[in-house]
Amino acid sequence: MAKWAAFPHLGDYTFDTTSVKKHWARLHQGDAEPLPKATKVLEAWAHFHNGEFQLAAELGLKAGGPGLTVANKATCIYANYLETREKAKLDLFTEVAERAAAQATETPDDPNAWYQQAYALGRYGQGISVAKALAQGLGTRVKDALEKTIQLQPLHADAHITLGAFHAEVIDKVGSLIGGMTYGAKKDTGLKMFQRALKLNPGSAIAMVEYANGQVMLEGERRMKEATALYEQAAACTPMDAMERLDIELARAELSDD
Repeated sequence: MAKWAAFPHLGDYTFDTTSVKKHWARLHQGDAEPLPKATKVLEAWAHFHNGEFQLAAELGLKAGGPGLTVANKATCIYANYLETREKAKLDLFTEVAERAAAQATETPDDPNAWYQQAYALGRYGQGISVAKALAQGLGTRVKDALEKTIQLQPLHADAHITLGAFHAEVIDKVGSLIGGMTYGAKKDTGLKMFQRALKLNPGSAIAMVEYANGQVMLEGERRMKEATALYEQAAACTPMDAMERLDIELARAELSDD
């Protein structure tokens, strides 16, 4: 495995297995991942929450089983926020999509096996362009995997966010008519998904950012005021771990671009 770029705020978060256990419900309000029983998997999660994404991925892969979930999440978060080389980023998303698909085949009742597959495919699709991804049939795979995640775990806030983003992206790229007829994308469903995500995880900066983006994609510039308010709310959040820090920095970047 090539050396990954470092999280820029290493040392700001100092979780260990004890503190991860203590704060598990809060740290995993988004992905609804059950508390692992294996110490090795907990160790991998501690490194994830500290921003040591490569180490978290390596330990998760080594542990196997539920460790694959932390490996997949660490790889996705790293690729999304910290990998600057486009090919390397797409390769990492492809790797996770394939690994999570195999995991979902082996443990079909694991919501995060389905979710990480959808997330990785969705980010890959954004990387190659949503239009190309839809033409390759990735849209249906993303939608089906997210709906399966929510069926298995209705409290999965992150799956609601990502499914809301799916509806918004498809309608934004191909329009309501083709989006609805071909991909089952609906404006009202997308907005409801974002709203549900924020009910499930009210302090989620990424839910606020994606909802803001989705509102503008689905309803145009007339929603810019509401979107800006959501960016501001997200930017004012206090991060509990490295991933949340990256989410909040994304919100601040959105505000500085406006």
